Amino acid sequence: MATHSFVRALAALSFDNCFNPYSDRCEVHDLPDAPQRRAALLSAMLSRAQSQDVDAVWIGRDLGYRGGRRTGLALTDDIHIVRHADRWGISADRPTIGSAVSERTAAVIWSMLERIEAGIFLWNVFPLHPHDMGSPFTNRQHNVRERRAGEEVLGRLIQLLKPRRIVAIGNDAAMAVARLESLVPIVSVRHPSYGGQRQFMDQISEMYSIIPTQQVGLF
Repeated sequence: MATHSFVRALAALSFDNCFNPYSDRCEVHDLPDAPQRRAALLSAMLSRAQSQDVDAVWIGRDLGYRGGRRTGLALTDDIHIVRHADRWGISADRPTIGSAVSERTAAVIWSMLERIEAGIFLWNVFPLHPHDMGSPFTNRQHNVRERRAGEEVLGRLIQLLKPRRIVAIGNDAAMAVARLESLVPIVSVRHPSYGGQRQFMDQISEMYSIIPTQQVGLF
């Protein structure tokens, strides 16, 4: 199947100072078969999304060490992995050990997704976790070589899922999707970090015709 081929290609990606959650295992936080679990979950999710109506692909920048590095799912932390899988009608268990870890960006993203029924697939410009040299539990912005690889993967994802539109979250995502040769409409919204939480929530509320809710303790 195309989805399995996609995930295998994703698992084969390798860059210096990057953690690939579909082939790498974190010796500190992961279960012994964590990479296989993450790859299987993403493959199942892609298969379901491919067979359903996808309203939009929401695109962030990179996997973070508190979120996608652990779950293998963009914009999703331990707290929301079960809910993410449930949106596509599948079940999931955490591939990590210890207490569940939350991520700020994921908290804001999911505070909105919980109120939206449309089919939304989450992704990143760079689908791996880039970190500082010698510091695996840090976040850094992907470099040019990594961005180009990510954009190629993103183009394949769009062809696979055929979404109605792309929602680029933040300037980095907006610039990346603008470079794609795609006829899919692109909508750019503010990233919820660095003071952008209110604007992001207002923009998503308007886009999906939902009543804005009071922000309580997300940041």
